[in-house]
Amino acid sequence: MHNEPLNDWAVATLAVRAGQQRTAEHEHAEPIFPTSSYVFDSAAQAAARFSGEEPGNIYSRFTNPTVRTFEQRLAAMEGGECCVATASGMAAILSTCMGLLQSGDHIVSSNAIFGTTVVLFNKFLAPFGVQTRYVPLTDLMAWRKAITANTRILFLETPSNPLTEVADIAALAALAHEHDCLLVVDNCLCTPALQQPLKLGADIVVHSATKYIDGQGRCIGGAVVGNKDLVGEKIFGFLRTAGPSMSPFNAWVFLKGLETLSLRMRAHSQSALALAQFLQQHSHVVAVHYPGLESHPQHELARAQQSDFGGVLSFEVKGGKQAAWKVIDATRLLSITANLGDAKSTITHPATTTHGRLTDEERAQAGITDGLIRISVGLEDIKDIKIDLARGLG
Repeated sequence: MHNEPLNDWAVATLAVRAGQQRTAEHEHAEPIFPTSSYVFDSAAQAAARFSGEEPGNIYSRFTNPTVRTFEQRLAAMEGGECCVATASGMAAILSTCMGLLQSGDHIVSSNAIFGTTVVLFNKFLAPFGVQTRYVPLTDLMAWRKAITANTRILFLETPSNPLTEVADIAALAALAHEHDCLLVVDNCLCTPALQQPLKLGADIVVHSATKYIDGQGRCIGGAVVGNKDLVGEKIFGFLRTAGPSMSPFNAWVFLKGLETLSLRMRAHSQSALALAQFLQQHSHVVAVHYPGLESHPQHELARAQQSDFGGVLSFEVKGGKQAAWKVIDATRLLSITANLGDAKSTITHPATTTHGRLTDEERAQAGITDGLIRISVGLEDIKDIKIDLARGLG
């Protein structure tokens, strides 16, 4: 490849070109390196690689050319110095916590985060002395009051899943830095095609690459993006030792997903807005949650910090769980699955799936009602999606 400066390229161009280093075979597409280990020229070179005196491949738990290409490409798209790819989105969050926290540290987290992240914080980090306090995502004063002398991380997803609340990233970054904390943003729903939290002041971005980065529901993976110290040293150090590593094949799939990410995110966003407007007019729908609607409480904020509104929406129906399940079970086109970010539209009941492991109180605090339905709007024709949903709405 020509050594053009990456700063001159748009995100869509970076998604196609960044990070690739062609081999002596002069391949056009990125190759897959399915190898566990690498051969050294000499014992001295092996020693230099292991000691860190010489850069290069050592062992695919933490150095693999295909994974490295994915890391460099995603880092470029997010505007970060480096990226660590992981085995899943949850492995990305765990690696971030394990690399940056110690016993006695404190997390302030939005209460509108993925249910499994709550379980990670409460069930697995707490016994090691890392405590978490939860606050409403959009209440800046609540964030401020929750910070203590030992708070190390502010953690959030924006837009949130499934209610699509939008946080003021710049304001939370300023608050975090005022108290010597780090702002960690889960950018799964927007991806760098629509939002770049690092440019708004965040310190670290985490991803479930399983979702929109893949885009076709094929592979599990995650990523952490940030600077050379936090991500390149501390979080990479945890991954190197503990090994929640991304496979080379999955990295290759994600590279192919990145190439079409900007196109897909625009298409997802366009169809999601049309569906949200359709649902907003339906007599059996109590509320629609989508930041592209002017009625959304953070619509203007979303317009300011995102280039579009994403492909996930949720809506509440009259009649609670029974009515919600009726809508879901009546579909013939939409896939009943808890995954999101797929080319295929998916539908799920958050209270009994993605947030089913939370207590009733935790679900209530997060706004997850029994009548809430989440849809990840795919790439099918929007008219067919509307017809499919209308079956159960009556």
